[in-house]
Amino acid sequence: MRIQRQVVDYALRRRSLLADVYAGRVDVAEVCDANPYLLRAAKFHGRGSEVTCPICRKEQLTLVSWVYGDGLGPVAGSARTPEELVRLAETREEFSVHVVEVCRTCSWNHLVQSYVLGLSPAPTGRRRTGGRRTAAE
Repeated sequence: MRIQRQVVDYALRRRSLLADVYAGRVDVAEVCDANPYLLRAAKFHGRGSEVTCPICRKEQLTLVSWVYGDGLGPVAGSARTPEELVRLAETREEFSVHVVEVCRTCSWNHLVQSYVLGLSPAPTGRRRTGGRRTAAE
């Protein structure tokens, strides 16, 4: 896969939220609220992880990658498999990927990472107007 750029890891936010849940400051119903579309995406487009659900502890979490970007057209805002991400990264201009972990048992979900993939935009090559000129000009 092409190199991920502008990677943001949300592990600290996740840890803080879980501490609030375990301390009773945040209700479990507030964090176990995955909508049916996310749960279906986890089933068909997700990839398994080694991490057990921090809420129900009944199954491994599933990671779902969502893609967003102006150059994606109708693909934008949809879940994609790792193989599809590779194809998109090789053929499309820059787009962002948001990775969400989801438990298909209790509906826990949390954004764990975001990054940029795709072809870097071409430089515009604009000429400077005004200013100093060189001897060759």
